[in-house]
Amino acid sequence: MRLPAKLTRRTMMAGAASAPMLALRSARAQTAEKFFAGRNITLIVPYSPGGYYDIGARLIARHFGRYVPGKPNVIVEYQSSAGGIGLANRFATGANNDGSVIGVLQRAVPQYALVGYQSVKFDPLKLTWIGSISAYATDSYVLIVNADHGVKTLADLQKADVKTRLGAGRSGSANLIYALVAKELFNLNIDIVRGYPGTAPIFLALQTGEVDGLLADLSTVKVDLSDMWNKRQVIPVVQFGRKTRYQELPDVPTARELVQEPARLEFLSFAEMPFFIALPLAAPTGIPADRIEALQTAFMAMARDEQFLGDAQTMKYAVDPISGDAVRQQIVEAAAAPADVTKKFKDLLADA
Repeated sequence: MRLPAKLTRRTMMAGAASAPMLALRSARAQTAEKFFAGRNITLIVPYSPGGYYDIGARLIARHFGRYVPGKPNVIVEYQSSAGGIGLANRFATGANNDGSVIGVLQRAVPQYALVGYQSVKFDPLKLTWIGSISAYATDSYVLIVNADHGVKTLADLQKADVKTRLGAGRSGSANLIYALVAKELFNLNIDIVRGYPGTAPIFLALQTGEVDGLLADLSTVKVDLSDMWNKRQVIPVVQFGRKTRYQELPDVPTARELVQEPARLEFLSFAEMPFFIALPLAAPTGIPADRIEALQTAFMAMARDEQFLGDAQTMKYAVDPISGDAVRQQIVEAAAAPADVTKKFKDLLADA
């Protein structure tokens, strides 16, 4: 018996509408290996080329695909995105959540979400965390001062008759944030000279006497300021991002050693959280579980690979990897900080 024409058209329209859904279900039913085989994984870098995050992303891109089932190519794509906040916002909507798009985020981006920083529209605990190639075990964030300035210890920076100019970057930069953290915690008599477009120009300003010091990763200081460091023309006075003193700086106290009051220590612990997820690799929410597992497993296998480690050593890039679960656990612990701690940090960000 023939169906009425009207019903036939409805059936055809319904079938056409359901075709994309059937294709999506079919794709999601694939094994991870079948899905990734012959594909590109796009690794988004929401920063300018040449910096810490870009170098790390390109290091990952050269090796990651060898360990993902199906051995896809990994392509780096640059997308300027408000320090990664824009990318995290997009990932939180579930866009591109088939597993073929991942990205590096600035290490403080999850922390910004926890305090409700401007433009943040994502929950960091709902993103997919793949891992971090560094947990800062082999680095230290140091406040260094030109030896000619006469400052030898952090206590010298507290003296009323010693005014010290610390160079800092633009709004939201780590060296600006931690200059403000240091000033707040230790009542330092410092002027913060803001607005430098990166760490390299601040190093130059230090060499010319335009500023007296700055905060930076020790690994960067040793490379970009190697002559002054080797000649002891700069002095580290305190270490951030460390629970214990870094082995290369046995005589330099950590910030945690110098903070006694429990409330101030809670604030410092929250402030330092980003260091322990130094280069987090994230992906959208809603990726099929088997593909998440494939990406996370591949990441840790890559991070232990001799070829990868040799490449990192040649680039002088510190590697001490942690898993996606470990990244998430750091965020869970930070999310448990008291409300007055997160408010205080948000207020500090408003000044940064």
